[in-house]
Amino acid sequence: MKGIILAGGMGTRLWPVTLGVSKQLLPVYNKPMVYYPLSVLMLAGIRDILVITRPEDQASFRNLLGDGARLGLSISYTIQPKPEGLPQAFVLAKDFIGDDRCALVLGDNIFFGHGLPELLREAGRQTVGASIFTYVTRTPEAYGVLVRDEARRPMEVVEKPRTLVSNEAITGLYFFGPEVVEMASSLKPSVRGETEITDLIRTYVANGTLAVQEMGRGYAWFDSGTHESLLQASIFVQAIEERQGLAVACLEEIALRMGFIGLDELHAIAASISASSYGAYVHQLSQSLKGKVQGAPSVSGS
Repeated sequence: MKGIILAGGMGTRLWPVTLGVSKQLLPVYNKPMVYYPLSVLMLAGIRDILVITRPEDQASFRNLLGDGARLGLSISYTIQPKPEGLPQAFVLAKDFIGDDRCALVLGDNIFFGHGLPELLREAGRQTVGASIFTYVTRTPEAYGVLVRDEARRPMEVVEKPRTLVSNEAITGLYFFGPEVVEMASSLKPSVRGETEITDLIRTYVANGTLAVQEMGRGYAWFDSGTHESLLQASIFVQAIEERQGLAVACLEEIALRMGFIGLDELHAIAASISASSYGAYVHQLSQSLKGKVQGAPSVSGS
């Protein structure tokens, strides 16, 4: 399974903040936004990851994430010359995907909830078709939504409906088979001048191979593309971390729990990390595990 983070785009809804920096490098509380989608791929057990960026931003992402080796990952990069729709990610990642299944997560999407790793693993076990993740919202007109029949089977996908047909929004997390590359390449631009991910999903609905992972009560999803949602996400993460004392999207902790790195690697990272609140958390985790034997992975939430 390959993983793709789409971190391109202009971030126009966040102007003027994003005139000088990629949206996905903005802070969400105490860590860069891109840490959150990266943590989701890691929780899915994915270690081979492609980050798609704007030309002017790639050096910054490389400085932040490197090649992923310190986390037991393999991170590579490619450029999105200009944004032409979400399915463009699969065209740009053609050689990276090859004959493998892949997961695409949008670089501004944040997911949290007990049981999230299980949902991800369920989607990852699918060998045919696609999986999407849905979330009930009170503003369905802002998203693509899934319409179901009376038996709760996927029936239709509607992009930003003007009237209420469903409140089940399709989030920015998708699992596809390798056929998605050819399908994405054959899509025609919509009236917006971009290819649409909803058109891809409709094909799977039509042939009966779309699986749906519902994120119900107890889950949080943020599309952090506006000033309001970015602030809400930061406040949410702050509340979770301060109340529980557990970090959200701590990449080093997830890498350890998933078995991507061992205790020696964690201790080395903790010894070199700066004295921020994030670094202090990693250092405290390292100290608490000194002298212990690493057990089986045990991860919840993100």
